[in-house]
Amino acid sequence: MRNLLLLLILFRSLLGSAQGVDSVRTIPGNFDLFTTDELGNVYALKGDELKLFNPEGKSWLRNSLKTFGRITHIDVFQSLKPLVFAAEQGQLAMLDNTLAVQGSVINLPREGYPQVDLACASVQNYFWFFDPRELQLIRVNSKLSTVNASGRLDQLLGFTPRPVQMQELDNWLYMNDPAHGILVFDLFATYYKTIPITGATGFEVRGNDLWYVKDSVLHRYDRLTFASEHFPLPGVGTVRDARIERGRVYILREDRIEIVQLGR
Repeated sequence: MRNLLLLLILFRSLLGSAQGVDSVRTIPGNFDLFTTDELGNVYALKGDELKLFNPEGKSWLRNSLKTFGRITHIDVFQSLKPLVFAAEQGQLAMLDNTLAVQGSVINLPREGYPQVDLACASVQNYFWFFDPRELQLIRVNSKLSTVNASGRLDQLLGFTPRPVQMQELDNWLYMNDPAHGILVFDLFATYYKTIPITGATGFEVRGNDLWYVKDSVLHRYDRLTFASEHFPLPGVGTVRDARIERGRVYILREDRIEIVQLGR
């Protein structure tokens, strides 16, 4: 409820006064993708260069991951410890708080996982993988041994899932299949339900709220009441992704990232 109230205040101020517009901080750049952590830090990727910005949008660190494959996903399950994943090369790495690779880069095909196109972090230093060939969700431990697997999801669900994003929160795994909705699994990789949200280009789960972007509009879905709200975002340009952290909304556009303070 607090986030919802802050958003209402934000949109009224941005649409109705110049003072609201002044609250927008901009990180210029044609970024390929971005994410945030629970502290409000921003991780922005362009090519093989990953940049870290503080919640005020000031550049903090950068690292060029030239020996890594093309990064297709960044997951900051733990603040200042991002996971980066290159689907085409099957490479996975954990970074430290200086954006340097922690340990060594993991080559998934060599570890027995030749077909993984999605990966994210899990509790206990575990990982989630989605295997598009076997059409199953896999949870592995820190030694990359499989501990849980869903089995073939096409047989379970009655359709062929084509997920584009995964996130774990509070012992649940959320997997976005834009054509069918957001699939929810427990830590045993057991299917629980499908949240009827289709067409989402990006999503984030925080507390009881599931925030997602669809057609350049930010939506909020309450996981307890099943109520939905939508918020057309102010500003010019296509909204590629958006996230909410610590009273701020972060908006990824074609040529910049905007950070808007809520409720000031």
